[in-house]
Amino acid sequence: QVQLVESGGGLVQAGGSLRLSCAATGRTSRITAMGWYRQAPGKERELVAAIFGGSKTHVVDSLKGRFTISGDNTKNTVYLQMFSLKPEDTAVYYCNIRIGSIWSSNWGQGTQVTVSS
Repeated sequence: QVQLVESGGGLVQAGGSLRLSCAATGRTSRITAMGWYRQAPGKERELVAAIFGGSKTHVVDSLKGRFTISGDNTKNTVYLQMFSLKPEDTAVYYCNIRIGSIWSSNWGQGTQVTVSS
């Protein structure tokens, strides 16, 4: 079993930046990818970015240029750096992991990001 702990959320003004962290503990040796998702009120959870094998990254097109994902394999931690935040980025941000080719159905508690206008 792998446990995920997200941190780094908060309240920020539009145009500001935040860095989220997600630390994985437990049976981490089988993790093949880690990703960030977000869920805004009344909306479905959506992929934000993912990192594969600790190096290859993917950021959804709509967020490229503002969001970056990186990882530290030695700490089993993934980061989401967010720049030029907008009110529409307000959401609970969740971390997830992929074991083999399957994304986990066990989510962390999430971290709230609120962007004020």
